[in-house]
Amino acid sequence: MKSWKAKSLLLFGTAIWGATFMFTQIGIEYCSPSLYVVIRFFIALFLCFIFFGKHIAKVSKKTAKQGGLLGIFFACGFLLQTFGLKYTTITNTAFITNLCVVLTPFVYWIISKEKVKSLAKVSVIIGFAGVYILANPSIGKVNLGDLLILASTIFWALYISYLHIFTKGTDDFALNTQLVAFQFVVGLPIVLGYFLVFELQTAYFVLNTSLIVSILFNAITASFLVSFIQISVQKYTTPVNAALIFALEPIFASFFSFVFLNEVLTGRGYIGAGLMLLAIFVGDTLGLILDRFKKR
Repeated sequence: MKSWKAKSLLLFGTAIWGATFMFTQIGIEYCSPSLYVVIRFFIALFLCFIFFGKHIAKVSKKTAKQGGLLGIFFACGFLLQTFGLKYTTITNTAFITNLCVVLTPFVYWIISKEKVKSLAKVSVIIGFAGVYILANPSIGKVNLGDLLILASTIFWALYISYLHIFTKGTDDFALNTQLVAFQFVVGLPIVLGYFLVFELQTAYFVLNTSLIVSILFNAITASFLVSFIQISVQKYTTPVNAALIFALEPIFASFFSFVFLNEVLTGRGYIGAGLMLLAIFVGDTLGLILDRFKKR
């Protein structure tokens, strides 16, 4: 697959992730946060067995372990982020979570020892500045919530890095489906355990149309479809470029909030969004242009 096609699909997936903020906000009005994640993971896993059962049944021990490791990172990232939101603001959460833009290339370097290119270093700095300006976090003392969100960001960086390692150089459809499935096979018990230990006593659940639409959108498109897209195509780009594309999630979230909730992006927000687009250009397109110029 061409690199630009892979990036386009990742961009599509990131747009869906951006929309999930709106749907999740609606959903957790009627369902406990961790229970919401449990249901979301369960539906995604169910769909994996329905559509790809014959591939999953033939999984090797190696692939099962790889999918399981991804599932640990995936579930812990979700849970720490959800738990951290109880103690900090959404603004701080958005800022800290998108630190994966900065962390991913260096986490990948630690794991693979692959050299981080100069343009990649510059691009993540620009991307970090863009995320900071877009999120506009308040400067104050760091609380427990901020530390938990930071921990979740490390898990997202680990997830992106190991996903690239596990899928790089292969175009095996069965492998992709097996990794997605075992990601949820391992992730589901983790989030279920969290719910039983921390939220069971205060759980709430009100079944209505809004909750059903919210859960189905997040489970089918964000958890199932986008997870499959990410695992299938991320290998055709670099972890740095993938992280920068994922960092556009707040921009899409702002767009959907504007269209459906009439929330307006400020001038500062537009500057931040522009810097993040510039970061992707520096980290990807500019490098290609310079390489072609050198070959002349």
